[in-house]
Amino acid sequence: MKKLVLIDGNSIAYRAFFALPLLNNEKGVYTNAVYGFTTMILKILEEEDPTHLLVAFDAGKTTFRHETYKEYKGKREKTPSELAEQLPVMRDLLDAFQIKYYEVENYEADDIIGTLTTEAVSSGDFEVKVFTGDKDLLQLVDDDVTVALTRKGITNVDFYDLDAVKDRYGFLPKQIIDMKGLMGDSSDNIPGVPGVGEKTALKLLHEHGTLEDVYASIDTVSGKKLKEKLEANRENAVMSKELATIMLNAPVDITWDDMARKTADQSKLSALFQELEFASLLERIGEDTSAQSADIEDLALTVVTEVTDEMLVSPSAVAVEVLDDNYHSAEIIGLALANKNGTYFLPTDTALNSEKFKQFASDSSCKKYTFNAKRAVVTLGWHGIELNGMEFDIQIASYLVDPSASSHEMADIASRKKSLHVQTDEAVYGKGKKQAVPDEAVLSQHIGRKAAAILDLKPDVETELEANHQLELFRGLEMPLSVILGQMERTGIAVNRTELEEMGERLSSKLAELEEQIHEKAGTAFNINSPKQLGEVLFEKLQLPVIKKTKTGYSTSADILEKLKDQHEIIPMILHYRQLGKLNSTYIEGLLKVIHPKTGKIHTIFNQSITQTGRLSSTEPNLQNIPVRLEEGRKIRQAFIPDRENGSIFAADYSQIELRVLAHISGDENLIEAFREGRDIHTKTAADVFDVNEDSVTTEMRRTAKAVNFGIVYGISDYGLSQNLGITRKEAQSFIETYFKSYPGVKKYMEDIVEQARENGYVTTLLNRRRYLPEITSRNFNQRSFAERTAMNTPIQGSAADIIKKAMVEMATVLEREGFRSNMLIQVHDELIFDVPNEEIEAMKERVTDIMENAIKLDVPLVAETAHGQTWYDAK
Repeated sequence: MKKLVLIDGNSIAYRAFFALPLLNNEKGVYTNAVYGFTTMILKILEEEDPTHLLVAFDAGKTTFRHETYKEYKGKREKTPSELAEQLPVMRDLLDAFQIKYYEVENYEADDIIGTLTTEAVSSGDFEVKVFTGDKDLLQLVDDDVTVALTRKGITNVDFYDLDAVKDRYGFLPKQIIDMKGLMGDSSDNIPGVPGVGEKTALKLLHEHGTLEDVYASIDTVSGKKLKEKLEANRENAVMSKELATIMLNAPVDITWDDMARKTADQSKLSALFQELEFASLLERIGEDTSAQSADIEDLALTVVTEVTDEMLVSPSAVAVEVLDDNYHSAEIIGLALANKNGTYFLPTDTALNSEKFKQFASDSSCKKYTFNAKRAVVTLGWHGIELNGMEFDIQIASYLVDPSASSHEMADIASRKKSLHVQTDEAVYGKGKKQAVPDEAVLSQHIGRKAAAILDLKPDVETELEANHQLELFRGLEMPLSVILGQMERTGIAVNRTELEEMGERLSSKLAELEEQIHEKAGTAFNINSPKQLGEVLFEKLQLPVIKKTKTGYSTSADILEKLKDQHEIIPMILHYRQLGKLNSTYIEGLLKVIHPKTGKIHTIFNQSITQTGRLSSTEPNLQNIPVRLEEGRKIRQAFIPDRENGSIFAADYSQIELRVLAHISGDENLIEAFREGRDIHTKTAADVFDVNEDSVTTEMRRTAKAVNFGIVYGISDYGLSQNLGITRKEAQSFIETYFKSYPGVKKYMEDIVEQARENGYVTTLLNRRRYLPEITSRNFNQRSFAERTAMNTPIQGSAADIIKKAMVEMATVLEREGFRSNMLIQVHDELIFDVPNEEIEAMKERVTDIMENAIKLDVPLVAETAHGQTWYDAK
């Protein structure tokens, strides 16, 4: 027989959205529901191998059932915008898969599926499988019809054939509608008989058969109250059964040929997966996610054994190559120079042992172009070679010209700009643990081509910067910052290893203590880290309400435990146990692993060309993300100490810089006035939103206002705010609307900036950093909505990032010019951390505050707050 697979599109989409955390690609487009939906499609294609398939969607909110009962599905909340944006992308994916999708005005997906199931079975040619998250469709189960119900996550399903339905309910599938008639369905707002639940409904149907049979023999129903409820709600019960009945003869105009399985359009599918950044799914459909290895083209390259004056001319493109991403511990595997005289490959020993090369490298009058200047400076610095005269960084320039590009690696830049062909590093060295240095012929060609491409690309990319009015941003901010970041990385931050180890011991002791307390509350010893054992304790022994089941038992995920934390005192203990366990493994043990063996310090890597807003990020380790919500997490900062006796860790951070930038950019008079008067902006917003005097604002009101203030900056939706605050979407929408009434200039700015983005195709920061938004005019609701949010946020967050970068450049100049011995160590978004001799603290307070507060002139004051202490923790 042929196999027809019918998929309930809306149901699977909703399941996917709520089963997976909010995910987005590099462009910020939400992708979690699309990802879950796509994995389900792939699973069905691989495991079911259907001959025919179709995805059915609801056509709209109103159906013929509303004529019977206008409140049908009336209590459902509006589809979250974060999901609505993804629905058109799912259709795009189905087009790429060449899978037919279909909807019928005034009918639901269930009715399309019911009709096609009936026709398929009647033809005698098909077995049918229906994939859904909706139990209503179990009424379709028959000898040739199986319904697959999603349960855990999205791709795990339970298959229901006739026997499975009988085992589950004790009756035939068609009696599902009788059960719904009696018990109703709150998700569809079907009333049923108030007070009759599944247990009672099943009992009645087991005794009588159908809804009609129950009422035909109402006198024999046991229980006076139950009989009264049934009699009083007879009309509701009959109507509810009618509402729950799937239409089997809906006006479906589609042929079996339309539904016949076709081969996916691999190029379209691959392009979509790449755009959505579904790397694992690309591999699953057989695409090579690494760049294709091309034959090495000939290059006029000289492999040198001795450094000569001929090769050391200005300007020169310099390529410094390491294998390991963490260049603080990596060995140089080769260098290359490209200039007017040719391209030269320098084996590591030749370069590092040449006095001529060292002099050339350190000579600031010799102009040098490179890729990732910071990495080149730091890498050579670890090998005792000072690299000066860095005039042009092709990676930073490419990043400024188009921060939304998927990659700013050398091979990708060269490919986009149609320069000399450069292979990807992965194609040459391999991936992960398989990385290896190739023979000299391949290695020299690869590094040489990088240097030659840098030299070739420089004029064109510089012209693009000039056309974008970004030369000052490049030359005056990003290029000097790259050198400063390199100095910060090389300096590193001193760490008290003993303190970290003692923290680990204290955490281990606390974990053991918590474990004992948890076992005591549970009344038994068990492995807290075992979801299976934990589930059995919570839901069987302690009889806590089961919220969600998994394939292996009960779900004990964090979100489930959060919902149960008021049910039993063991739950907060378990949540705390997990938090401490993560602190110990991820941060304590993780930081101990990256203490540099030679310096005893931690040397992070600041990434200057990753975020589209201009913000810096930190990796290996991420010093910007040390947890601060838990006191035990904050105490990790106690291990970060000054690298000198009589020294202190000095911290300076901007107060509410993004909201101050918003006030300046929007020109909102109320917001500007509040900042100029030095008022607490969250308290003021709370007073406005809750319509009370500022003196009456509670801590909870201020917390809500703070979430609204910062949410507005990020273009938050009512759904997003409701999730953050644990309130209804209606309440969240009310907060947002009241906010805009209080700050009408902000609302106008957001409308104007979106329109400006539509006209120009991009938005800019105060220092002229651009972000292109081609999706702002897209017909795709998903892409357009994200672009609109980005248009609102980028000028604010990007300007804040530019301001602190400008302060860093000016601060580095002052430290050197005025002979300070203080060192800038870390940037954490709006905060700078320094290692300061105690005798310089007062001078640093004055200079840092002055520079940060005057880095740029706004219509509201910038405010920098400073603190210091014996450790990073004490300074905060």
